[in-house]
Amino acid sequence: MANFDAIFDENIESEADSRISDDYVPIQKDPVVVRGVGHMTIFGLNSKFDSSFPQGLSAKVAPEEFKETITRVNRVLSKTMPINVRWLLCGCICCCCTLGISMWPVVCLNKRTRHSLNKILDAENCHLYHKLGLHWRLTKQKCNNSNMKEYVLLIEFIPMTNILRPD
Repeated sequence: MANFDAIFDENIESEADSRISDDYVPIQKDPVVVRGVGHMTIFGLNSKFDSSFPQGLSAKVAPEEFKETITRVNRVLSKTMPINVRWLLCGCICCCCTLGISMWPVVCLNKRTRHSLNKILDAENCHLYHKLGLHWRLTKQKCNNSNMKEYVLLIEFIPMTNILRPD
């Protein structure tokens, strides 16, 4: 009851509070990698991604939401990959006559497929995953067994800002 009328200076920080705020470093988790499991790969882009729920995402996102996102990505791949294969076969047959120019449509279609996947992932990120502290992106990564690179889905953890600390 004696401190009821006491006046305290709010601008003075204690040593313990300043030491904690200076040494605070958020812990960054390793990203979760979802690799392709399809039977066909064209220019590093696989025809299907693995829909099994990774353990690194438990308690972050529901398995149903993860599966729905993978289903959307796989649906785009299932629509575009057969067309890419047809153009690849035509390009390989005509490659000697056209000096490699016949491969250009396959490269453009592959780029368009990657752009479509990035648009889907951006929409999913804005709609759901950024609120959960996650960020999905399509990125190139070296294969485990060889020097070749493949496109994988990388799920990164966004460090959450501490709202209790002042600016």
